[in-house]
Amino acid sequence: MRGGRHIAAVTDATFDLTAGECLALVGESGCGKSVLASALLGLLPGNAQTTGAALLAGPDPAAPTDLLAADERTLARTVRGRRIGLVPQSPAAHLTPVRTVRSHITDVLRELTGARGPALTKGAETAAARAAFPADHLDRYPHELSGGLAQRAATALALIGDAPLLLADEPTTGLDRELVDRTADELRRHTDDGRALLMITHDLAAAERIADRVAVMYAGRIVELSPAASFFGARGPRHPYARGLLDALPEREFTAIPGMPPELGDLPDGCAFAARCTRATDICSTLPALTPGHGPSVACHHAEERVDA
Repeated sequence: MRGGRHIAAVTDATFDLTAGECLALVGESGCGKSVLASALLGLLPGNAQTTGAALLAGPDPAAPTDLLAADERTLARTVRGRRIGLVPQSPAAHLTPVRTVRSHITDVLRELTGARGPALTKGAETAAARAAFPADHLDRYPHELSGGLAQRAATALALIGDAPLLLADEPTTGLDRELVDRTADELRRHTDDGRALLMITHDLAAAERIADRVAVMYAGRIVELSPAASFFGARGPRHPYARGLLDALPEREFTAIPGMPPELGDLPDGCAFAARCTRATDICSTLPALTPGHGPSVACHHAEERVDA
């Protein structure tokens, strides 16, 4: 940043995602969820720096692609759209304003599927239907779409390539409940066909509907990884922040988490949630670690004690 200052937008994000699995990434705005997705696709701003590795399996299991180390040519020609699909946040801003929705869809179909001629017309209508985008709106321009229609157009574009991994960043924004459920179910079908889905969302009801696992992010760190059945079930999450997210829902306690998230440029040395946590003690001045791996884990000195079956 200006003055040589560094902001750790995402730190020590360690998780895996397998074919046929949906991982829901949840947390308050500004915690780093979208930055993480952008890093996986090489779409970070020019002043961003990354360390570590993000391995994407390919045709040769012994030679995965390191997304953080891949050059722009590799990402543009072999990864984006083909191996990783993206439902972007703020979809209207990602649509070309001088082209219709049909033009967007047919371009992607032509590039990813090789369709030509009459097949493009049929393919555009099929792609639109998957995302519940009305066929009689295909010839509209982005500025003629509501937020919900733009969201459905972006979802239709992301699903065309049937990429092995789909990153869906707030895919249900602007949709009414019926369309939220329909979109979530279509994303689940995409996953059930043997593909992976990373769904970034504030909609915990949609996450509960389709997720296999839940990752909770706070202040740039993943603080809990849990099976969805345990997270949303009677036992609930183990991290106090994750429990607070659920308790804030109207159908639950409808109680807000007190305080505000810390600035990413001024994080404490220990647990970033301690200032808002009713369980905080002196030990919270030491940063708790998240156990890496596929199983449940939590980064908290005062986590709820339970054993997953």
